[in-house]
Amino acid sequence: MVIDFKNVPKHYAARTQEKMKEVLMDPDGSGPAIHYYMIRGGKDQKNITIWEPGTISGEYIKTYGHYHVGKLDETYWILYGQGVALLQKLVIDKNGNMIADQVEEFKAIVVKVGDEIYMPTGFGHLLVNVGSTYFATADDSPVDFEDVDPVSLPGHADYKLVQQMRGFLYYVVEHQGKPALKRNLQYRKVIKEDLGGLPVIE
Repeated sequence: MVIDFKNVPKHYAARTQEKMKEVLMDPDGSGPAIHYYMIRGGKDQKNITIWEPGTISGEYIKTYGHYHVGKLDETYWILYGQGVALLQKLVIDKNGNMIADQVEEFKAIVVKVGDEIYMPTGFGHLLVNVGSTYFATADDSPVDFEDVDPVSLPGHADYKLVQQMRGFLYYVVEHQGKPALKRNLQYRKVIKEDLGGLPVIE
C-alpha cells in the first residue's frame, strides 16, 4: 500500500468558542474552549466530527452551520451519541440569490447511533449534540486540500448567511432536561417547517 502523506497536517481543525460566538443564541455565554473537532478526509476517507457535550446559556453545543455552494449534496452517518440535525432551505430571489431571513423549508430531525441523514442540494445544515457524552458523525463532504486552510471554513460551503442571521431558524435548547426548539427572531418569514416532534418554547 502506497499512501501520500503530504496532506496529513491539513486534516485536523477545531471550532473554538471565539468563532462560535458568531452564531450562538447567547454570544456572551460561557462554553468550552473548543466546541467540536474535525478530521477531514473527503469523499474517500470521509470526514469525522466530534462534539463536546453540554450547553451554553441553555443552548446545546452545535456545529456552525453552512449552505453548500453549487449542486452539492451530502450524507451524514451517526456513529456515537444523541443529536438533532437542522436542515433549512432559504427562499431564492429572482436573481437566484438566497434571501438570508426567509426560509422556504425547515426540518428538525432527532438522530441516534446508526441513523443516516441525507442533506439535499440547496439545504443548509448543522448538527447538535443533545446527549451527555460526545456526539460523533462521519460524512462524505468533499475537501479541497489545495485550500490554504481546507478544514477551517471549506471553500465549498457558505457560512456568511448563517453568521448574518446568528444561526438557523431555531436554536436547540435544553428544556426540562430534554431538547426543545427556540425561535431565532431575526428570521422574518418561514413557509414550511417540520419540527420533528420537538416542542417550541418562548
